Amino acid sequence: MPTRLKPTRLEYVVDGVKLRSQLSTAALENLGDEQAQRKAALDILKAALFRGRMIAKERLENGAGGIETARLLSGVTDEVISALYDFTTVHIFRARNPTEGERLALMAVGGYGRGTLAPYSDIDLLFVRPYKQTAHAESVIEYMLYALWDLGFKVGHASRTVEECLKLSREDYTIRTSILEARRLTGDERLAAELVRRFRDEVVRGTGAEFVAAKLKERDERHARAGASRYMVEPNLKEGKGGLRDLNTLFWIAQYLHPGETMERVMQLEMFDRREVRAFIVAFDFLWAVRSHLHFTTGRPEERLSFDLQPEIARRMGYGDRGDAPAVERFMRRYFLIAKDVGALTRVFAAKLEAEQMKMAPKGISRFIPNRKVKRKPLDEPGFSEEGGRLDVDPELFRQDPVNLLRLFRIADQRNLDLHPDAFTAASRNINLITSAVRRDGHAARVFLDILARGRDPRTTLTLMNEAGVLGRYLPEWGRIVAQMQFNMYHSYTVDEHTLRAVGVIADIAAGRLTEDHPLATQIMPLIADREALFLAMLLHDTGKGGAGGQEVAGARAARQAGERLGLDRSKIELVAWLVEHHLVMSDFAQKRDVSDPRTVADFARIVQTPERLRLLLVLTVADIRAVGPGVWNGWKGQLMRELYNATEAVFRGGRGSDAAAALRRYQENAAYDARVRLAKADRAAESWGDAMEDAYFTAFSDEEVLIHARLARAAKAAGSAAEGRVRPDLNASEVVVAAADRPRLFVDLAEAITGAGASVMGARVFTSRSGQALDIFYVQDVTGAPFGADDPRTLQRLADALAGAARGEPTPQERRRQDLGRAAAFAITPTVMLDNEASETATVVEASGRDRTGLLAGLARTLSDTGLQITSAHIDSYGERAVDAFYVVDAAGQKLTDARKGNALKTALLTTLNDAESEPAGARRTLQRARASVAR
Repeated sequence: MPTRLKPTRLEYVVDGVKLRSQLSTAALENLGDEQAQRKAALDILKAALFRGRMIAKERLENGAGGIETARLLSGVTDEVISALYDFTTVHIFRARNPTEGERLALMAVGGYGRGTLAPYSDIDLLFVRPYKQTAHAESVIEYMLYALWDLGFKVGHASRTVEECLKLSREDYTIRTSILEARRLTGDERLAAELVRRFRDEVVRGTGAEFVAAKLKERDERHARAGASRYMVEPNLKEGKGGLRDLNTLFWIAQYLHPGETMERVMQLEMFDRREVRAFIVAFDFLWAVRSHLHFTTGRPEERLSFDLQPEIARRMGYGDRGDAPAVERFMRRYFLIAKDVGALTRVFAAKLEAEQMKMAPKGISRFIPNRKVKRKPLDEPGFSEEGGRLDVDPELFRQDPVNLLRLFRIADQRNLDLHPDAFTAASRNINLITSAVRRDGHAARVFLDILARGRDPRTTLTLMNEAGVLGRYLPEWGRIVAQMQFNMYHSYTVDEHTLRAVGVIADIAAGRLTEDHPLATQIMPLIADREALFLAMLLHDTGKGGAGGQEVAGARAARQAGERLGLDRSKIELVAWLVEHHLVMSDFAQKRDVSDPRTVADFARIVQTPERLRLLLVLTVADIRAVGPGVWNGWKGQLMRELYNATEAVFRGGRGSDAAAALRRYQENAAYDARVRLAKADRAAESWGDAMEDAYFTAFSDEEVLIHARLARAAKAAGSAAEGRVRPDLNASEVVVAAADRPRLFVDLAEAITGAGASVMGARVFTSRSGQALDIFYVQDVTGAPFGADDPRTLQRLADALAGAARGEPTPQERRRQDLGRAAAFAITPTVMLDNEASETATVVEASGRDRTGLLAGLARTLSDTGLQITSAHIDSYGERAVDAFYVVDAAGQKLTDARKGNALKTALLTTLNDAESEPAGARRTLQRARASVAR
């Protein structure tokens, strides 16, 4: 990290006396020429402003603090605006004998009034008049505003009398807050002092309760707009939860309840612990430093710490790579730890400040009942009490028995009580009492597991424990992932926030609150014998991130350590460790493999081994995916999970171990036989088509879908091809079914037609009947992630028509255009290609992974086809900026690709495609052509 510099004096940056002298000289040299006077003055002020900003930027980059930088920039702006005011009132619109009505005070309000300013922030100014507007005051204000705009400032301004300020501040809390921070810059001192005095006496006095309630309600609404979690991985530095606005809320409340006192004085009150005060200052300084770097980097008032900016801000703030931790992840972890501290500080400080003047109503710090005494009610738990719907505790209880640090949260959960700020503070201050002896205490383990696996609302309770620092102290494995982020576009939250949300999903499934979204998980949840193992595995599933040996191995190791310390029996420890080590297996098999292939299910069943593990893994996987971020879970993923679960369950019913594939075949044969009988009864003309379809087809579709496909296949025989689309809200996609005579490159042509229509493929199924007819089913979305054509049925029909034409071999118009990667450009994606001849009994599985982009599926399919391979199945998945496409392929003779030389050539060809070779120079295209030719030979 850069060495912290000593603060610099403002006069060394901008000399106000010299600045005014330069302006006076310019005015006199251009006397009589107002345009020349104005231009000369603006040039002088621009130079002073530029010099001040550059000095602030240089000092920031060399280790100056964020608060120092913000105050320096505010001071520079003060001098420039004050000098402009003097120039305007002395040389441009001078009132030699000003009347009472021509008095004018210029005040900084809002954030600028606080004396801190980011490089490109707006400045809020208040021109205070004694009464109605005069021609002189109007001319001064207009001249100054135009000059400020020409200087590059974005100005929020108002011109009001003292009476108008008071009236509007009583009616509008935004105006009241801005005047609360009013600071005189220049102009009439008596007028500015009158506004400050009367505002305190006539607006602030006696209204503390309503102001605190309004500001905290405003904060809650802001959090809802910006994203409720403070751990969103692209946080809004100013408006987001845990950001600067939360700290500003504390400033406002403190100033309102202690009018006339500085924040430094308020922070010295005995209610605040020195550690909390230091945490407040550190957080404020860090956030201001990040914000200033963000503005200087972008050259605009940017407040969102987006992926493309995070690496540069990390570099500017002196973070470097350390071991397996990239600089950007180290920086962002620091950010989220600060955000966590801000959350705890906001909770405690706001409650303590308002407690001086009022008592709060139950259920949180945002609801107040003024002028009503709230009684403390002792509970039947010695040392614990309830006050206003919140749980309080005697801190001495923690020293007597540190297990009470855990019992505090269990009691709050059991009784549905919020924590009193004093109890929260006491817990935070005493976490050092949780020693290794407490971590191995059997009673402590029972309390903790009660909260986790049997709690009323485990997510909320664990979140409170996390914010107080208790969870990470009691469970060191957890402590290592607090505020940890993964620098990718797939995960929307930090690791700890994601995990707590996943625990909450399991609790919701268990309570039956997600039956509509997850019917299978809800159905099997009561069958799970060991809920403790499930919840503990969920809590620990990501503790191996960044650990030696890879996430899964390191996570299993951490789970064993935690289980042994908790005193669990050996079988439970091993079950938890197994779940942690294999928590990605079900999603990988379901989304990257062909579930209708007996080898896929047999291999998965061989890993899972028991029906209990299968049930645990399903619930764990559902919760894990759903908690990744908004929109990641969808009906398509749900269907894939259900198919894999049902097929594996059938294996367990019919055979084990080496009999798994045979059991699945029997299951498919029986299901296919029954489906063919039902099809023949429903549609006699479809009987021969059904007999020609492979058994695996019938386990993937309902009877209704099979009937639709059969009728479409008959239409295709008559017309050469047929396609039909429908919106599937249950899958969050549109389904387009294409029936046509099978031929080489059919899948490629269809994929290119979909790309040309502007759709994105999220899944594809390929079936070929024994009579040589292909049935290809695509699940497509639009660019927003919604079902393609959901808002316009004609769009979906045009896609179906285009696919029918492509199936007949009609050319598909293709527009080659370079993509703007946007935020994804911030990520370095290393393409990979793997060939697996063991994953299927009949085909080679090719898994290609690289940067996600429009047309990737079509490009990969084209490469495979050009090398003489036939695609029998395709599986598409996306992880933010990275796509993983898996293809089951056979050669022209219907065999696996076993030749090592051809396999290596295929890898080269696919890697070139993943690098978007066709948009690169001719040399790259020749590389692709040679690789394709090598495989084809």
